[in-house]
Amino acid sequence: MASGLQLSRDQLAAAYRRMRTIRVFEDAVHDEFSAGNIPGFVHLYAGEEASGVGVCMHLDDRDAIASTHRGHGHCIAKGCDVTAMMMEIFGRKDGLCGGKGGSMHIADLSKGMLGANGIVGAGAPLVCGAALTAKTLKTGGVGICFYGDGASNQGAVLESYNLAKIWNLPMVFVAEDNGFAESTASSWSVGGSQTARATGFGIPSREVNGLDFFEVYEASGEAIERARAGGGPTLLHVRLQRFYGHFEGDAMTYRLAEEIAAARGNDPITLFRQRVVEASLIDAAELDRTDREVEAEVATALAATKAAPMPGEADLLTDVYVRY
Repeated sequence: MASGLQLSRDQLAAAYRRMRTIRVFEDAVHDEFSAGNIPGFVHLYAGEEASGVGVCMHLDDRDAIASTHRGHGHCIAKGCDVTAMMMEIFGRKDGLCGGKGGSMHIADLSKGMLGANGIVGAGAPLVCGAALTAKTLKTGGVGICFYGDGASNQGAVLESYNLAKIWNLPMVFVAEDNGFAESTASSWSVGGSQTARATGFGIPSREVNGLDFFEVYEASGEAIERARAGGGPTLLHVRLQRFYGHFEGDAMTYRLAEEIAAARGNDPITLFRQRVVEASLIDAAELDRTDREVEAEVATALAATKAAPMPGEADLLTDVYVRY
């Protein structure tokens, strides 16, 4: 598997655009939620962009991902429409799920995004199903299970390890460890590395620096390639950080101010930018232009969302039952 720095210029530019889109989108949602304009609950992915994008750069429409309650970044990384996402978060009729799911249940099956999930760890069994489908139909697809450090203690996740190993499913478990299972340090709640747990189930595993897009890209590429070739599941323990609280409104009294400042000083997007500019792979002016274009795209999506209608009475009983 080629290393991240051997990506083409166009691939690097696309990776930067996706990471920047996630950041600008999340900052906009933060501001709008703080202003009281968004219903429901919101959990932001800012600071974790290198993980979602580094993994999803290897995926296509054959592949499925399941997300956490912190799902906006995974949606964008998998190629979901930004305007339809914004409308869903605001509860508008033309949102990805008709405005009925909101932030914690945002999904787009046409893109292989099985959904964010308000139930901790609930995405793992869904990915087992998607991976079993891919294996049975011989599509060559893989399933990616994103989950947080808190979810790693859930029985549904542990049983999914078991199923994935026994059935030799084409899956990759991506444990996104941002340091806190809500407000409890993962060093205490999880008890160290997740790789030891994977070893107990006979699943290959690897520690990954989630601030380094290139390390995530390389590690996930190897795992995904192995899954496509019939080699079974892999677990990646991705250590990263979040810039905002567990949820919007979280005062983060469990984190020191200097710790938060240090996290923002190790911005994965800034680190990516520095690396590609220093290697003369993309010039700074082009990345600046991308920044302006992304700002404009998200601003346009936000304006369209605020002008969009809410679901009406006629929409109340639609989508209650699924027909096959």
